[in-house]
Amino acid sequence: MKLPFSALALLALCGATQAQDSRSVTEPVMPPACAVLTPASTQANDAARIQAALDQCASGHALHLAPANGQRAFTTGPLMMRAGVTLAIDAGVTLYASTDPTAYDRGAGTCGTIDALGRGCRPLITADGVAGAGIMGDGEIDGQGGHLIDGKTESWWQIARRAQKEKGRQNVPRLIEVNGAREFTMHRITLRNSPNFHVTLNRVDGFTAWGVRIDTPHDARNTDGIDPISSRNVTIAHSFIRTGDDNVAVKAGNNGPTENISILHNHFYSGHGMSIGSETNGGVRNVLVDDLDMDGTTAGLRIKSNDTRGGEVRGIVYRNVCLRNVKAPIFIGTHYEPQPPGALIPSYAGITMERVHSTTAGKVFLQGYDEQHPLLLALRDVAVAGKPDVQAEFARVSGQFNPPGQAGIDCGARFAPFPTTLTNQ
Repeated sequence: MKLPFSALALLALCGATQAQDSRSVTEPVMPPACAVLTPASTQANDAARIQAALDQCASGHALHLAPANGQRAFTTGPLMMRAGVTLAIDAGVTLYASTDPTAYDRGAGTCGTIDALGRGCRPLITADGVAGAGIMGDGEIDGQGGHLIDGKTESWWQIARRAQKEKGRQNVPRLIEVNGAREFTMHRITLRNSPNFHVTLNRVDGFTAWGVRIDTPHDARNTDGIDPISSRNVTIAHSFIRTGDDNVAVKAGNNGPTENISILHNHFYSGHGMSIGSETNGGVRNVLVDDLDMDGTTAGLRIKSNDTRGGEVRGIVYRNVCLRNVKAPIFIGTHYEPQPPGALIPSYAGITMERVHSTTAGKVFLQGYDEQHPLLLALRDVAVAGKPDVQAEFARVSGQFNPPGQAGIDCGARFAPFPTTLTNQ
């Protein structure tokens, strides 16, 4: 149903003042070194040597991968992080992911194939149940998603795209997966070309990404930037993300809620925007998005779910957001990827947008689930260039778009090009 904005019901809503990471987060500091590794003479899989050094590194220290004698590249298969240990990739160094599918295979021989499950590959880097670990440095991790897989005629990305056409699931590795961990830190590292998601968090309490750069082509399928899932106390700050799917996606599935999230002072480029969902059945609450620029994303501020994976989303604050060349600056929907009806109904309440400006025209879509589960949204100085195309259904909104007399925020100097990395300097 398409309604004129004047037909939207109005509801006075209070902003969620406590929507943020409950920790006091400051810029991370590199721990002292435990050892320094330099590249081997060949480009063979160096996972065993790197893993042995991680295993021997004392808690509270960092293993450095450093350049030497003009050599700047390491190649590795899957690595396991250890408690209290940081993997530091120094400026000028690239850690390349192996393109050998057998290195990632979970035992069924399906990594690098398409099937109905898509769970056949281990990630490149896994942090399971560890506290105080991290990945830092001015170097790069390159997942080589666009390179041919060993023994195949396709890249990881080509398999993913073919799986979409064949309605199957691609078995390709994620870049970094953090599971059941506490206080995991990423600082200044550049992540490139992941075959699948770049960073996923599952049941994590305490995660900081500060000054991280994620750089993957816009057409690389399912290459989300950072996805906090059923996690709490997460800060993503001062980072630059351009990718082929959600720049950031806050999710909550069967493992419980995601709460106390701060997304601060970031820049997004190509990608699907600042997303919540589509899994929200665990509950998403207390999320603050502040000082965010989005330039060329397909969607901007997006909440997406449906009644097979929906749940309560509340206490969400978007503040000081600038958008440019975004097709759908605001998109809130309850029927994402429609499927046969389910019982997990999306419920979006206590959503606040303050000083949100799109400098170019675009679509605004506001959808609650039904009369019993409406979208409850408060607008304060929210503007979309031109006469915004607002479509609304089951939406109770306080405030209006393009309010007269508002000074707004100056987005003119906010948009910056994606920064040059330090690797080749």
